[in-house]
Amino acid sequence: MSIKEKIYLYPVWLRIWHAINAIGILILIVSGLNLQFSKGSLSFINFESAINMHNVAGVIVSINYLLFFFGNMFLGNKKYYRIKPKGCTKRIVKQAKYYAFGMFTGQKTPFPISEKRKFNPLQKYSYLLIMYIFVPVIIITGLALLFPETIIESVYSVSGISLTALTHAATGFILSIFLLIHIYVSTIGKSPINNFKSIVTGWHY
Repeated sequence: MSIKEKIYLYPVWLRIWHAINAIGILILIVSGLNLQFSKGSLSFINFESAINMHNVAGVIVSINYLLFFFGNMFLGNKKYYRIKPKGCTKRIVKQAKYYAFGMFTGQKTPFPISEKRKFNPLQKYSYLLIMYIFVPVIIITGLALLFPETIIESVYSVSGISLTALTHAATGFILSIFLLIHIYVSTIGKSPINNFKSIVTGWHY
């Protein structure tokens, strides 16, 4: 394969962020499930150890998010997240049809990766939603639970801590589902491991 067919999409800073984030999220999911079902069959880590694991991983992932945020803002990656409202719905539907039917019938992807386009429409808008709404929510609620004295005592007669904990758990569930979808979508390409190799080497083939 010639060098012209390779596109450098994942700079070093992004790969470092992705690796730390992936490991951190997995630890958060495992320790979070252990805390959620501490008295059930899913509990296989000591409760205190699970709390410590969850807290340390949460702080690391929160700090690591700053690398993503400022890297996107100042190192050129934000161009892949720019929204083009005109024709947005049509592009999303077109990509959804490809995922639902097209890729199983040999059709070519309607939005191939290029130097100007890293994500297809569904990926772009789901990543925007996850990285700029749900991740900040889980970081803020997680830090609040780590320092409960900062939480409002009650919101419309509902315990502030309970509401924060519920929001944190619900957001964690959504992010866990997204992770499974993300891993599955990453297997779609020239080969099931092609995208995984790209995030390691930085080059998309």
